[in-house]
Amino acid sequence: MDNKKIGYLVVFIGIIFIVILSILKIQLNQMNDQLMNLGSGNCVLESGKCIHERSFLPFGIGIAAIALTLSLGAYLVLFSRTAKSFENVQENILKNIKAAKTEESKEERFKILLTGLDEDEKKVIQAVKEQDGISQSTLMYRVDLSKTKLSIVLSQLEKKGLIAKVKKGKINNIFMKKAL
Repeated sequence: MDNKKIGYLVVFIGIIFIVILSILKIQLNQMNDQLMNLGSGNCVLESGKCIHERSFLPFGIGIAAIALTLSLGAYLVLFSRTAKSFENVQENILKNIKAAKTEESKEERFKILLTGLDEDEKKVIQAVKEQDGISQSTLMYRVDLSKTKLSIVLSQLEKKGLIAKVKKGKINNIFMKKAL
């Protein structure tokens, strides 16, 4: 059973307690009125106590029980959403941790890949990774290599299976072949 449903049930029970306590109070007042009307006006017992004097203790206990019941019910109703949202927060945190871990492992693999390349190849791979689909002419300016040198480096990286050239008219666009 859901905490919210249990909370509503407990609040309902608290309301029933209120009704019972109210009925009891009304009946005791009516009984006192009847005793006053029947008697000769002498309500003092031999012990010296008036029969109309009542202890407030039973009503105090009843009021405390009602307050406790209603408080518990309200807590369950109001904070059951918090428990569900707490579960959602936990799920989101786990998703973020997994995504960060995946991103971290991709970065580690990329760093390992870079250790096997020379300096020009590293510059080209990093530039292509930053802007996948970069044109060869833009790449030439970004990595500061001559047209011939860049063409050689791109051919080497293509042979290693790291990049792919896609010809679009007279322009070559360079893409990462593997998701690193």
